[in-house]
Amino acid sequence: MTKLRAYLDYLKHHRDTTLLAGATLLLLLALVRPTVNMQHDIYSYMLVVDITQSMNVEDMRLNGQTVSRIDYTRHLLRETVANMPCGTRASIALFSGASAALLYSPVEVCQNYDVLQDTIAHLEWRQAWSGNSRLRQGAQAIAHLVRTAREPTQVIFYTDGEEAPRLHAFNTLDLAGFQGGKGWLVVGIGGDKGTPIPKLDEHNKVLGYWSAESMRMQPGIAQISQENVGARNDEVAATDDERVYSKLDEEYLKKYTAEIGSAYVRGDNMVKVQAAMDQLKPARHDISPVEIHRYLAGLAGLLLIFAYLGQHPLSLLRQLMQRRRRKTAP
Repeated sequence: MTKLRAYLDYLKHHRDTTLLAGATLLLLLALVRPTVNMQHDIYSYMLVVDITQSMNVEDMRLNGQTVSRIDYTRHLLRETVANMPCGTRASIALFSGASAALLYSPVEVCQNYDVLQDTIAHLEWRQAWSGNSRLRQGAQAIAHLVRTAREPTQVIFYTDGEEAPRLHAFNTLDLAGFQGGKGWLVVGIGGDKGTPIPKLDEHNKVLGYWSAESMRMQPGIAQISQENVGARNDEVAATDDERVYSKLDEEYLKKYTAEIGSAYVRGDNMVKVQAAMDQLKPARHDISPVEIHRYLAGLAGLLLIFAYLGQHPLSLLRQLMQRRRRKTAP
């Protein structure tokens, strides 16, 4: 007890030195970025992007300019990844035709930030393996990716809701028993006004616009043969009346999300999309290492403040006020 009292007296009489030494020690510890194992929520997202040709429609506004849906989606993805806190995990998948392809498994966003942003920058329609867009079959394909992933993950699906060929009684897949969409978020991309779908060549040059006939298949054919998954009439519309017009099919996407048990948000505002993502539950709870260097650096800053405030901060404040009065006195 006597030794403890003596030690405390020493610290009291060498207060500033002790605080500065403590701050220095904490800063040195922060430099090695120590971690502690803690149980916390782990957020993991599979960002699924619709890269079918309707996503080339230019009906979105970005920085005062009209851009295509895929350009706007890339903007949303860049902002989404940039807003993810360290420790969040993310992967990117592509949707086309009736299937989806995972580019890589979820990775930690801070350590792999440049990789994620580079992947986003190169997303485009020429990566598609099919000319059609069958969202209902796509839901099953995305669910399969989630089930085969190495870890639990939540799906964020960016799409305009365009079904091609158009749905009818013979090719509409019944999703009544679908159970994989819980915890998903579907982000609707596109405008309210119908806009023609451009047909592009391999150099992204506009050849014309898709015709209504190229988007239509005869009843009883589309659902029977997988050979028809990517088949389209390759002609372009000769007149404006022959063009097929595309817009965000928000009513259909709301019905679609209700069937698969997911949430829906319109993607015309990043704040709304982020708020909808914040409503999703974490992918899992687990014990994992958490970096504490920020807390150590913050504590070191507090010790430095206490060291320079002195033992009697109110007295110091009064002294400063008295000096100010002397300088301003006539």
